[in-house]
Amino acid sequence: MSKDYSVQIAEELKIAPSKVAATTGLLDDGSTVPFISRYRKEITGNLDEVEITNIRDRLTQLRDLDKRRAAILASIKEQGKLTKELEAKIIAAKTMAVIEDIYLPYKPKRRTKATVAKEKGLEPLAKSIFEQKGIDVGKEAVKYVNAKLKVDSAEAAIAGARDIIAEWINENAQARAQLRLLFQEQAVMRSKVVRGKEAEGNKYKDYFEWEEPAKNAPSHRILAVRRGEKETFLMVRILPPEEPAVEILGTMFIKGKGEDSGHVQTALEDSYKRLLSPSLETEIRLELKKRADKDAIDIFKNNLRQLLMSSPLGQKNVLAIDPGLRTGCKVVCLDRQGKLLKNETIYLVMSESQKEESAETIKSLCKKYNTEVIAIGNGTASRETEAFIKSIGLPKEISVVMVSESGASIYSASDVAREEFPDHDVTVRGAVSIGRRLMDPLAELVKIDPKSIGVGQYQHDVDQALLKECLSDTVISCVNQVGVEVNTASKQLLMYVSGLGPSRAQAIIDFRNANGPFKLRSQISAVTGLGAKAYEQAAGFLRINDGEDPLDSSAVHPESYYIVEAMARDLNCTVRDLIVNEKYHKKIDLRKYVTDSTGLPTLQDIKSELAKPGRDPREPFQIFSFKEGVERIEDLSPGMKLPGVITNITAFGAFVDIGVHHDGLVHISQLSDRFVKDPHDIIKVHQKVDVTVLEVDRDRKRIALTMKKM
Repeated sequence: MSKDYSVQIAEELKIAPSKVAATTGLLDDGSTVPFISRYRKEITGNLDEVEITNIRDRLTQLRDLDKRRAAILASIKEQGKLTKELEAKIIAAKTMAVIEDIYLPYKPKRRTKATVAKEKGLEPLAKSIFEQKGIDVGKEAVKYVNAKLKVDSAEAAIAGARDIIAEWINENAQARAQLRLLFQEQAVMRSKVVRGKEAEGNKYKDYFEWEEPAKNAPSHRILAVRRGEKETFLMVRILPPEEPAVEILGTMFIKGKGEDSGHVQTALEDSYKRLLSPSLETEIRLELKKRADKDAIDIFKNNLRQLLMSSPLGQKNVLAIDPGLRTGCKVVCLDRQGKLLKNETIYLVMSESQKEESAETIKSLCKKYNTEVIAIGNGTASRETEAFIKSIGLPKEISVVMVSESGASIYSASDVAREEFPDHDVTVRGAVSIGRRLMDPLAELVKIDPKSIGVGQYQHDVDQALLKECLSDTVISCVNQVGVEVNTASKQLLMYVSGLGPSRAQAIIDFRNANGPFKLRSQISAVTGLGAKAYEQAAGFLRINDGEDPLDSSAVHPESYYIVEAMARDLNCTVRDLIVNEKYHKKIDLRKYVTDSTGLPTLQDIKSELAKPGRDPREPFQIFSFKEGVERIEDLSPGMKLPGVITNITAFGAFVDIGVHHDGLVHISQLSDRFVKDPHDIIKVHQKVDVTVLEVDRDRKRIALTMKKM
């Protein structure tokens, strides 16, 4: 029977134990976070995705802790050293650090100075000295001189005894705990440039002579310094002052003022410098890395969510252009479902006749394929391409929109792109991705590794397993929040639906290809490999627009259809009438449908869905344009006011695309006229903003911007 962690998690997360217990039961039963938060509100007491995820993650941590605890108990027991008192200490330990401290004296170790001294029979001498009862240490040490054991003198015996004492002090759990607190509170992070690498490591110039209390260091500085150290440009130490550390140990282990206490003092100082300090410095490095990783990943998650939830253009006929100078601009025409209809190449830097020919090509394609919007990738030559398109006299009804290319090249060279477009090269695939990204950012961006999208902070320096898990959680959350049209979705989109994954997503596509589009949600349960549990988890997030049952296009779960049917019967109308006619919504008395398993939270969700079935939670799309005539960094000057789009948010501010191929930085202090603690509190990725240029460093391609009123 598994251990119940509900009370501990409830105390830590400030959530009622009953809610934690219920959520744990659902998670252990195979339910996903999106499913639990959306369709099991009565059971969890209306916990949201964040709370459920926190319970899941803490549950995993505690179970991992207990696995380690069990392994340590087994190891010590096998050594025949497990006493009831020791067992109780290990069972009572609440953190991995404490458990490892207790285990340290029993942990199999390599040969150390202390083990060598013990092999020479010096442990009794060490005990006599450590007891500090006023013995004549030199006289006692003579007894241990032994040529065969290579103890050549009393001094050598005493030195070996001190090595043993040093290791005892190092392995003392209480000493380690007190020093750990000192490191956490007083350690200073210092970095210096490696001699001779000043020029080569110039990008780390800010950290050539830098120090900061470790506990206050922000994540971006920790990760920057670590990267500089990894690249061998910086030397980094993280240590508290030595004096208070030695004082702590002295208070614990020095019992007198005699000769023996003097030797303990020497052993104590050696223990700190040689054993404790390096060990605890490694610990605090890992702690700081873990903290910095979490902060950086949180920023990445927030940025990714905002990007994935960017406003979709919707189903429009799109002409997409991947700009290029030497090799030309790749042009593709897409229908309203994103299907590739035509591709061409046009040239903007050749002769006037070729420019005219390119203009005619664009006009002809727009007319032939009824183009409603032109999407232009924001990479090299994007502003020149935009200016050209706007100059050729297209109908005013055709909007021109700049689209972020970030990650498009990753997609175009991927197996996914090759499978979809085996007869086209990477440039055509990239242009298709640009157009589709405008139509539906979420559906297109799920095809790209989130790390390649370009909205992270030091993403290559953080814990990659944790990053992958957190970003996957974010994508899953966004996909299920929006919902997926099961008849048109790609495998890459379907695989993020609650309860599916890659194999079931492929099985749905195979079924769709063999049998035609799904007409009813219930047909999804017939897909090979999609059992009752998987269907339960996925069904509410899969949509069938224009199907036989109007509820299939909504977020109402099939398990609740009978409730809607009862509402329709009570109002003497059809389910379709109930959905399309607002007068029926107002007549629904939710209290009539409350049961032991269905409460008001679920009923309120159902009523909201009936009002707007399958409503897209993303904001409506708005056309945006950069300022004409400002296309290069040379066009900028302090004081200029420009429209821009936020491309990335970090702990220290936000980067804004103002259309000059180099994003400007709005430092956190320039985001608002009021104090801002976290940039995410007031801005989001892809937000349209107005900025003022503060400073332009053309040599280093740096642009300082402000969002303050000026």
